[in-house]
Amino acid sequence: MGNEIRKNGLQEREIVKKNGIPVLILVILEFLVATGCFVALGILEESGALTVPVGIVLGVAAGILILMGSISCCGFHLINPNEAMVFTLFGEYYGTIKKEGFYFINPFAAAMMPVAGKKKEELVKKKVSLKTMTLNNQQQKVNDALGNPIIIGAIVIWKVVNPTKALIQVDNYQTFLSIQCDSTIRNVARLYPYDLMEEEEEGENHEKTLRGSSQEIAESMKAELEKRVTEAGIVVEEVRITHLAYAEEIAAAMLQRQQATAIIAARKKIVEGAVGMVDMAIEQLGEKEVVVLDEERKAAMVSNLLVVLCGHQEAQPIVNSGSIY
Repeated sequence: MGNEIRKNGLQEREIVKKNGIPVLILVILEFLVATGCFVALGILEESGALTVPVGIVLGVAAGILILMGSISCCGFHLINPNEAMVFTLFGEYYGTIKKEGFYFINPFAAAMMPVAGKKKEELVKKKVSLKTMTLNNQQQKVNDALGNPIIIGAIVIWKVVNPTKALIQVDNYQTFLSIQCDSTIRNVARLYPYDLMEEEEEGENHEKTLRGSSQEIAESMKAELEKRVTEAGIVVEEVRITHLAYAEEIAAAMLQRQQATAIIAARKKIVEGAVGMVDMAIEQLGEKEVVVLDEERKAAMVSNLLVVLCGHQEAQPIVNSGSIY
């Protein structure tokens, strides 16, 4: 047993000696010798050469060997890749196996249950998985920075790196992670608006939003969640926002606002283009002296052109066959 590591006040003792095979051979020999003692008792009894002292010695020796072999069998543990086991001895922390192999440890050392409340067949293994796992957090309703109710969901990519902490520091490390994930998402989401209420030009001072800066906000969630689950021996590798939408009670109103914003932006572009076209038309008519218009006629032409260019329906032209004066 070696590699003692102290992390945040918890001393982890890693069991590294893989001596399972030699002890297994010894246990097999114990059972063989015990069997030989019983066979010898039978042969001596049949031949009549069995005496009481000899019988007691052979019987006691066979019983001791069987008892030792049976107790020793409780000390064998097979660890697969990316698995770990944490042991206690008479209520005290004994050691942790974190590498694959066939081990023999103190038979009286008991393995701790990895997670309470799981299926029975998983509890029998008494092993902690060190594989990278995914937590699909349920969608929850929170209020953003503007007080608007939104529905947000995220997934967390995580793994256990310190099984000793995972079993000793917290009661159920998977439930602990799930609760901390809910709290982190709620705390971070309320710091940002879902979207900007007014259009702003992007720049260095551009405000982050849940919809427009989801990657940066996910990184903030990851950093905060990592701080919260360190005591449980868990490392958060990645957090991703998988669902983001307004709550049902305001979704219709927000959709109308987005549509109105889009219509206003489109009209703005149309007006800018129409004004440029009218200005160009008046300028070219004046330069080429196609027609000379007074201010009143220019105003009328500008009005007519803007109606034609900015209208959402096709204008019906009226041809004037007489004089315009």
